[in-house]
Amino acid sequence: MKSLVLAEKPSVARDLARVLGCTNKQKHYIEGPKYIVTWALGHLIELKMPEDYDTKFKNWNMDDLPILPKKMELKIIRQTASQFKGIEHLAKRNDLNELIIATDAGREGELVARWIIEKIRWRKPVKRLWISSQTDKAIKDGFTHLKSAKQYDALYESAVCRAEADWLIGLNVTRALTTKYDDPLSAGRVQTPTLAMILDREKEILAFIPKEYWTIQTKIGLMTASWHRQNEKRLFDEKQANDISQKVMDQQAIITSIDKKEKSEQQPFPYDLTELQRDANRRFGFSAKKTSNVLQSLYEQHKLVTYPRTDSRYLTTDIEATMEGRILALQNSYKEECKPAIQNKGKVLARKVFNNEKVTDHHAIIPTDERPIIANLSSDERKLYDIIVRRFLALFYPIYRYETIHVTFQIGDETFSATESSINDLGFKAVTGKGDEDKHEVQRLSDLQKGQTFTVNNVKTDKKLTEPPLRYTEADLLAKMEKYGLGTPATRADIIEKLLSSETIDRQNNRLHPTPKGKQLIDLVNDELKSPELTAKWEADLEAIARGRGKSEVFLQNIRKQTNHLVAEIKKSDKKYKAHNLTGSKCPECGTLMKETKGREGRILVCSNRECNFRKRKDPKISNKRCPQCHKKMEIHSGKAGAYFQCRRCNLVEKADHKKKSVSKREERQLLKKYSGEETFGNSLADALKNAMKDKN
Repeated sequence: MKSLVLAEKPSVARDLARVLGCTNKQKHYIEGPKYIVTWALGHLIELKMPEDYDTKFKNWNMDDLPILPKKMELKIIRQTASQFKGIEHLAKRNDLNELIIATDAGREGELVARWIIEKIRWRKPVKRLWISSQTDKAIKDGFTHLKSAKQYDALYESAVCRAEADWLIGLNVTRALTTKYDDPLSAGRVQTPTLAMILDREKEILAFIPKEYWTIQTKIGLMTASWHRQNEKRLFDEKQANDISQKVMDQQAIITSIDKKEKSEQQPFPYDLTELQRDANRRFGFSAKKTSNVLQSLYEQHKLVTYPRTDSRYLTTDIEATMEGRILALQNSYKEECKPAIQNKGKVLARKVFNNEKVTDHHAIIPTDERPIIANLSSDERKLYDIIVRRFLALFYPIYRYETIHVTFQIGDETFSATESSINDLGFKAVTGKGDEDKHEVQRLSDLQKGQTFTVNNVKTDKKLTEPPLRYTEADLLAKMEKYGLGTPATRADIIEKLLSSETIDRQNNRLHPTPKGKQLIDLVNDELKSPELTAKWEADLEAIARGRGKSEVFLQNIRKQTNHLVAEIKKSDKKYKAHNLTGSKCPECGTLMKETKGREGRILVCSNRECNFRKRKDPKISNKRCPQCHKKMEIHSGKAGAYFQCRRCNLVEKADHKKKSVSKREERQLLKKYSGEETFGNSLADALKNAMKDKN
């Protein structure tokens, strides 16, 4: 008898098959003596759409809302139906005695597998492969210690609750807003409070009134000291600032106190996903989504890091025995950085990192024992891998020790002070690369003594303006989402991308700006749905269900009540909305004004009449053909003589050649790969909202 192994992606399935000795490759599976490995393509199953329950729901009518099916049902995703049928056919084989879930070891991975198992009507035993890295050793160990799938029933319940809650609230509120205000307006239990936080910051910025203030600095000997009175270092009265400057000029400055303090900074713990996304955004300008994609490649393709979608920064105690092996794998690429760890035989100095109680489904992101070949990594992969490795190596270094010296000067009845930091032990900062941030005074403050006097030989008054708070970067927004429990590490990047794609926010110079559409939407949407506290409570409830401490029935009953309430509020609302992107041009088919939207290939004009499907490109399509003069990509146009290329920069025009070009073997392989189901599909909420919004554009 054989075991059927269900992976989440074809690439993972190939790795599992290789380790398990499966060599017989078929279209939908790879077979071996003991195992048959098959795969999903992301999700193969999703929740049914409203029109699947009743065809009347194809048309969006306010009177039909809210749509609350008595029992949420599943359907096969049309684009990946072929792979599902392949799995369904395999499941009927008589030589299979068990199924092993080998999808990603997390909430969404559990949902992918369980919905497939439900749809194929599998009745034989089910086991679970639960591993934190994709190395050959981890896979072998995982199959040696397979777990009962029943251990993860609560996690599956939590995943179902999340999917159904997003469907019920997201789809109903989106339909209600879109129908009432006759424009595609998307809302959801996580994306709406996230948008609200961005708008709250925008209100702070708009309400901000800058004020003038002055600071005073003096040269005391070779040192620079700053004026302060109690804890205030700014003066909001110009005359007072000038009076103090004149009063202290050429006076005697007496040292009244010298305060020395030895301080230390503990080693930083390894990354969880959110902290890594924040750091990559600050250092490299990566979006949260880009960090997730690059990290997934390091985990899945290169097998260099452990499970990415973790919310823990701690390690379990059993990981300690593997630390030396991980260091030895790194030493060729990080020879100098690994020396202290190798000398200590992989002994971790940051002992607090080992805490079983602080680890949920997966421990922190750390390097695996796979030896990296840095040359095989892309530039982005190298950057991300490097900061993961350095954060990991910091655990083997001592704490950072430094000394601060604060010197207070009295000049008449005014107080000035100077501060200096000096490093006693660079510790872990030798590997994290942050040891050069400390500044030193020209004259060492440690050489001074209480009671010494100096002549003030220079006074400088600087005029400045108070500044408004800055708009959020993705790093800032991720921190706020984490603080309020909005989403999970695995979903936060997708939430930000959803806000961007719905044109409610815009990304400019790595900062997030609300759009006119976003500003109007947040005024229209229900107050409760804008509240981070309410959504955080829902997320806490989902986590409690996953831990076996909550009841899914109670959660879903409350979600249904909330859906009824939210839709009723929208129906009663007398608020107004005006499409921000209406243009002056009219639709040639129905005469309604056109709207301008952003597409993947530039700006598109879309008829604002929901019954009319007319659309046309506003920006010319950019081809892959390069201009022979400036080598920039050329635009493609249609004229009386047919299609032609034009370089906007050089104004050079070339007629398009319509001769069929033969496809090379390499291009053939790429096409085959592209259309053989390698690409994954979004989660059920993303699919549901995308399908629901198609008819509204």
